[in-house]
Amino acid sequence: MSANKVNIRPGVSVLSVLRHLNYSPWFALAEFVDNSMQSYIEARLRLHELHGLSWKLKVSIDVDTSHPGRITIRDNAAGIASDAFPRAFRPAVIPPDRSGLSEFGMGMKSAACWFAPKWQVRTKALGEPVERTVRFDIAAIVRDELEELEIDERPARPENHFTEVSLEELHHIPVGRTLGKIKEHLTDIYRVFLRDGTLDLRFNGESLSYEEPPVLTAPFYREPNGPDKVWRKAIEFEFGHGLSVRGFAALRDPGNYARSGFALFRRGRLIQGSGEDGYRPSILFGTSGSSSYARLRLFGELHLEGFDVSHTKDGFRWDENEEPFLELLKEYLDDDSFPLLRQCEHYRSLASKKDRVKAATQGLSQASDAIAASMSDVLPRVADQPLAETQTTPLRPQPTLATQQLNFSFRGSPWRIKIELSDDPAESDWLSISDRGSEDGEEADTIEIRVSMAHPFMVAFAQTDPESIDALLRVAAALALGEKLARRAGVRSAGTLRRNLNQILREGLSQP
Repeated sequence: MSANKVNIRPGVSVLSVLRHLNYSPWFALAEFVDNSMQSYIEARLRLHELHGLSWKLKVSIDVDTSHPGRITIRDNAAGIASDAFPRAFRPAVIPPDRSGLSEFGMGMKSAACWFAPKWQVRTKALGEPVERTVRFDIAAIVRDELEELEIDERPARPENHFTEVSLEELHHIPVGRTLGKIKEHLTDIYRVFLRDGTLDLRFNGESLSYEEPPVLTAPFYREPNGPDKVWRKAIEFEFGHGLSVRGFAALRDPGNYARSGFALFRRGRLIQGSGEDGYRPSILFGTSGSSSYARLRLFGELHLEGFDVSHTKDGFRWDENEEPFLELLKEYLDDDSFPLLRQCEHYRSLASKKDRVKAATQGLSQASDAIAASMSDVLPRVADQPLAETQTTPLRPQPTLATQQLNFSFRGSPWRIKIELSDDPAESDWLSISDRGSEDGEEADTIEIRVSMAHPFMVAFAQTDPESIDALLRVAAALALGEKLARRAGVRSAGTLRRNLNQILREGLSQP
């Protein structure tokens, strides 16, 4: 390499295809921040000796969304030294020290080419009397099969130090909600360094800061009158071959489906689980779309050592280690000394007003649409039906999914409740009951309650979700017991309400 040129082999074969990498814009931008962080880490003693201990690394990212788009990343780190130039601009040249945030020799090059066909790096290395600029035009490099690029050099003060990367004519111009997501993800990715004051990271002029999620403070669910506990638990374990995990798990208060899940780190930098993309393995959080309370409350930070990551640093390469990692993690999370998972699944509290307003508004809108679309046709048919008495003979046998029998005392008399979940598609009623009174030879006052799981209402709203089934069974039991008590109080034709309910549900309110 001549004094004013930098070798970029194998530029033609690699640089032209980097725009097709599967990057997210926040992970692409993180590559530049990683380089700034690594430059600071390697020259930390020299920088603090020059500026004092209060000096801080500053990285700014500015996005110009007007066509054709431009992104500028600036830092006050130690710059790119002359002896690092042969490695810095050649793709896939592994750095001599891979223990830091720059380990694959691809980060800046791949991210820059993913964002833009034209980009340049202007840098001034600490202690050197020269400022250098290198310009990349990928189309020209490919067309002319260039293997070296000119370096523009100009005199500069030795004590100056910075790097500025300019990405021009963007392939991907971040706009609208994407800008907010970039800010959110970058805050998460560098939360450790933002939190300890190492890094001042700015996005479009705004200084990013990480806000700690609120942690649930409440009694153990089995001891509602017991002492409050802070539901946060330290995690630390090893499972051989140099693999280890440390961090914490906790329960959010209030819950937040979008921000649950774990954030996975390596070397202080988040690899997986930023923004709304929390790491939510099904063994802990249930399947996607389920109403598991872990998806509402469980979160944490886990620092993994000894694991490899993808070259884009947006995920771990687990090999065969993910399953044993999750099994150990689950064991730690639900240890009898501090059963975090059990508390998560069984503790109930009022959600935030914001979340309740959102859910109530959406639910009311959906129910109102269904009522408005069907009631004018259904209600006349329901109103013309004769009064209905409560059945007092046993319910006819049907195929069932589950049954349960409960015995208790009511005002000194034994009562028995038989609950049955029917699987008969021919059953037209959602709720059937039989108020049998005392059976022959027995003293217990018996009521049979049957809910049809094949009814279109259950098919639409509660087929396989235990929480939804539980809620609707409680409503059904309340209606059935209310009808029985009404009969005992002398109400005639007490079954009319339930008969009307069944008809309205089937004919008008079973469409999701």
